[in-house]
Amino acid sequence: MYRCMPEKRTLARARKDKREGKSSSTQAGEFVREEMEHKKEHKHPVKNRKQAIAIGLSKARRAGIKVGAKKKGAAKKKGAAKKKSTTKKKTATKKKSASRKK
Repeated sequence: MYRCMPEKRTLARARKDKREGKSSSTQAGEFVREEMEHKKEHKHPVKNRKQAIAIGLSKARRAGIKVGAKKKGAAKKKGAAKKKSTTKKKTATKKKSASRKK
């Protein structure tokens, strides 16, 4: 897996945002921006945009920016499956006509 320290100018931009009182997501955005640039320049093998965002947020967490926790995919799926099973509709049974009953 590709691990690298963020560039000095990225850290400087993030610190500047913090001094200006901007939100943590804005500060983390600088790291994501850096990863997007690396993706364009083919500096390291990133398969897609979401992966570049995940790497940027991870770097921001390591740099000490308080970004929200990673989302748990499996927990969301379990909750959705449980909800789906409890809200299943019962199939209506068809009534037989009087002439067919015996």
